[in-house]
Amino acid sequence: MANETLTPLYIRMHDNDNVAIVVNDGGLAAGTVFPCGLVLKEYVPQGHKVALSDIGAQEKIIRYNVTIGFATENIERGRWIQEALVQLPPARTLEDLPIANRPAAETTALEGYTFQGFRNADGSVGTRNILAITTTVQCVAGVVEFAVKRIKQELLPKYPHVDDVIGLDHTYGCGVAIDSPDAQIPIRTVRNISLNPNFGGQAMVVSLGCEKLQPNRLFPKAAIPIQSANTNSFEPVVVCLQDAEHVGFDSMIQSIMATAEQQLEVLNRRRRETCPASDLVIGVQCGGSDAFSGVTANPAVGFATDLLVRAGATVMFSEVTEVRDGIDQLTSRAATPEIAAAMIREMEWYDNYLKRGGVDRSANTTPGNKKGGLSNIVEKAMGSIVKSGSSAITGVLSPGEKLTSKGLIYAATPASDFICGTLQLAAGMNMHVFTTGRGTPYGLAAVPVVKVATRNDLAKRWHDLMDINAGKIASGESSISDVGWELFHFMLDVASGKKTWAEHWKLHNSLVLFNPAPIT
Repeated sequence: MANETLTPLYIRMHDNDNVAIVVNDGGLAAGTVFPCGLVLKEYVPQGHKVALSDIGAQEKIIRYNVTIGFATENIERGRWIQEALVQLPPARTLEDLPIANRPAAETTALEGYTFQGFRNADGSVGTRNILAITTTVQCVAGVVEFAVKRIKQELLPKYPHVDDVIGLDHTYGCGVAIDSPDAQIPIRTVRNISLNPNFGGQAMVVSLGCEKLQPNRLFPKAAIPIQSANTNSFEPVVVCLQDAEHVGFDSMIQSIMATAEQQLEVLNRRRRETCPASDLVIGVQCGGSDAFSGVTANPAVGFATDLLVRAGATVMFSEVTEVRDGIDQLTSRAATPEIAAAMIREMEWYDNYLKRGGVDRSANTTPGNKKGGLSNIVEKAMGSIVKSGSSAITGVLSPGEKLTSKGLIYAATPASDFICGTLQLAAGMNMHVFTTGRGTPYGLAAVPVVKVATRNDLAKRWHDLMDINAGKIASGESSISDVGWELFHFMLDVASGKKTWAEHWKLHNSLVLFNPAPIT
């Protein structure tokens, strides 16, 4: 790849850092001289670390003013710090953490920002108007997929105010230890996804009939009454494929389609109306991360997060293993000691979960992360946390739980892109913001996904997949605040109906439930 930036550039995150990352596309050759006089001892790829001073064996390697590891041998100034040269430090203990002792800076409320959304009877607001068909078990997924295709072809054109019809397909429901204590996680996840604001309070369920996850277990309070087409209350209507009335496959499809048409008629009466920015519920996540994630895209998202919180909106950040090494940064920002304790509880639960599987947090980093310059999970976590901005953390959710408050919320989830997205859907997000450095075509059918590129090269090559280019920060064309404001305004536009690239191409990843319970 041609080196488009002629002047050799590196980025040092803090004055105390003894490493920096190379900015130039294509990396820099041995012998390259930086304006400060630093000379590269060897080729260093873009995004990878170069030693700014001599580092002795077992001495600290510091980035973000944090020890990201210890040198496995003597490292000369100007040398490429490859993964093998960085020994992972032990995880920070969960004891003696700073608790709610770093109050957020005083800010003024951000008023006057609105979007055009779909208001629901429960007060939540959707950014899309979608008919979602919930499945209680994977056995019915093929039938629902067939029916959804027919509904889109034959029925949806008659209801122009409905944006889409989707099946909430998953691999849970039977062959599982459904009475296990941890089974509550996947069960409440499916239930709460069905309550997502983008589905307008209309609940339709397709059941097989013999599965362990019976409809009345999925929605125990609803008693599964038939929903009237004239009400907006949440009362799921169920199509059970094993019912005697279904004689043959076509009978099943016709039953699903007839029920779906009743739901479509209700949804089609809805119209967008002016809603304050405080009705936004944004989930933020990173995937395919590289060393620029914590330099460009994630700081810009963090700036936008602070704007959203000032506007009264709700922002969720997640990914346990990608905040675990900065837990002291989070507990100190907790609004109350109780919120700090809840974060510690989630970290401890996940530590034990990983231990049962014979691994630890180091299992997080991927080959792509490392190719993009991230040596280990500590370095990755420092760049991931900045998505949360600087506001006080006002709530904590366990996996699969639904939001009950506004502000900056820590929603505990695995770092897996698909599981994190699924759990944030269950929490109630109506828009997703996803940063990437290596690149991913990730998307969700239930909510618009705004993709933020960390590098100019990715934004140019994937010009019709990335919505926002934060690489301009590294090249000096824009500031973090510039891109943060750009993202904030873009989110308001998307919430009002503007399509993201993932929506344009209809790129939808599968829902993946987090199920730590046994499978029988």
